[in-house]
Amino acid sequence: MNITDVRIRKVNDEGKMKAVVSITFDDEFVVHDIKIIEGQNGLFIAMPSRKMGEGDFRDIAHPLVSETRNKIRDAIFAEYEKVLAQKSVDADNAIVD
Repeated sequence: MNITDVRIRKVNDEGKMKAVVSITFDDEFVVHDIKIIEGQNGLFIAMPSRKMGEGDFRDIAHPLVSETRNKIRDAIFAEYEKVLAQKSVDADNAIVD
């Protein structure tokens, strides 16, 4: 299974949730609403989940093998860094009135 596309759909400058991501596997299967979150020990990804009952959350989709989770995480963070770098360049090139 290969990751064929990573799209950072929304970037937040404020708050703990930094971005919302969609990731495509083998140009055939997509997972939406993976979140990049700022935690106490740095950034981490949270797989899409649904609230169940008394405030509990259950993942809708998630990797079963840690190597797959690491592969997904690394691809997402690489794309996130590109988006942040482009935002920085765009901000530096903006004309200030």
